[in-house]
Amino acid sequence: MDIIELKRSLKEDRPAKWDHIPDIELYMDQVLNFMRKQHIGLEGDETLTASMVNNYIKKGLLPRAHRKKYKKEHVAHLTAICLFKRVLSVSDTDKLLKDQLEGQEIEGFYKKYCKEIDREFAAVSDLIHLDMDREELSDMILKLAISSYAKKLACERLLQLSNELDQSPL
Repeated sequence: MDIIELKRSLKEDRPAKWDHIPDIELYMDQVLNFMRKQHIGLEGDETLTASMVNNYIKKGLLPRAHRKKYKKEHVAHLTAICLFKRVLSVSDTDKLLKDQLEGQEIEGFYKKYCKEIDREFAAVSDLIHLDMDREELSDMILKLAISSYAKKLACERLLQLSNELDQSPL
């Protein structure tokens, strides 16, 4: 992937909007095929497998399928899980999803999730210039790496604080 394709992909490639996730129930192989298109960077070695889906169900991150068929709610959960697992532990992913879904249907969460992806990916795309020389490219990599670390650290600490608040007596 060259810089032009990266910038285009960050600007345009998005998970399917809620209304574009299939309304019909899907079998595992159909879900796995659909998920390959849901996020930049989740293709190739990062593809979702049936055993991963089964583990997410066992760990409570994903509702059980009904008669081996998955609904659009499962696809929405899996879309978020696939991104979160790149930056959060399984337990932190579980906590975040439970907090987000408390008092809200999966559709509302998924729409908010897609809106945040639009905002963040567009912002990163805007930072990348097609005419960057080697030094500017190196400086951009440094900036993005430090920004990623700072955001991951803040995310982990805020999740920890949220856990502590959940455990404190009322």
